[in-house]
Amino acid sequence: MTDKFKRSPGGAILMDGNTLRDETVARLRKVIEDAGSPRVCLATVLVGGDAPSHIYVASKHKKAQEAGMVSVGVHLEDSATQEQVEAEVRKLALDPNVHGILVQLPLPKHIDAEPVLALLPPEKDVDGLTERSMGRLMRGLPGHAPCTPLGVMRLLERYEIPTKGKKVVVIGRSFLTGLPQVILFISKGGDATTTCAHSMTPPEDLKEMCFGADIIVSCVGIARMIKADFVKPGATVVDVGVTRVDGKIVGDVDFDAVQAVAGAITPMPGGTGPMTIGCLLENTLSAAKMLGAFPN
Repeated sequence: MTDKFKRSPGGAILMDGNTLRDETVARLRKVIEDAGSPRVCLATVLVGGDAPSHIYVASKHKKAQEAGMVSVGVHLEDSATQEQVEAEVRKLALDPNVHGILVQLPLPKHIDAEPVLALLPPEKDVDGLTERSMGRLMRGLPGHAPCTPLGVMRLLERYEIPTKGKKVVVIGRSFLTGLPQVILFISKGGDATTTCAHSMTPPEDLKEMCFGADIIVSCVGIARMIKADFVKPGATVVDVGVTRVDGKIVGDVDFDAVQAVAGAITPMPGGTGPMTIGCLLENTLSAAKMLGAFPN
């Protein structure tokens, strides 16, 4: 780590996800343009009127277009049936002009997400959430890693934070973030010694685990759970958890206190969230290559 990076008031390197997302978008656009601008298409499926979901999907389409990709949006009303949702996903799965498909979660309560996601071919599952994609990740086969954990790895790479041989604690065990995050850290290239803790880990044990870690990644959604005395001086702290407190977005990390002791830290918001979109687009280009629609 060097002084070329922006630092927090307490001296920690700020791992800025907004900046890296925009760098990723620009890089992908150049790759696509250099290849003659072949069609690279991301399709989203949005069901219902959940306001945050609409904001997230709109942002994904905006960044896809900035990256020189084609974006297609399918929006179904809250009243859509299981059969209607599955029919739309099946149509996109069979469309050779669509390379990546994202089903925006959560779906309305009356829709069972599992059979919907199961319709996604692993090559087009750019969110990396189906059982086939997770199986490929576990076995080290070609596929797409879930975007948020992949974004964490990209941030560590960008800010020159090594993982090989380091002690890592991942707090959280969801299929969306925690478990795939552990797999990425222990896979070849990550090569970290990794411990998975979670909401049922006794607090005194969690504190001890974290203090012994070189890198802490928290994704449990418990506001400001990680305090300054959880972090050894100079450690890297990555905040993935999101909670709303008094109308404001708050992470798992007590940022103001922790940034004074950490060596590097992600802000919340503006850290891991933007990289989820950056990695979605990275996966979409990879999907086009896997499907033979883009030169390798």
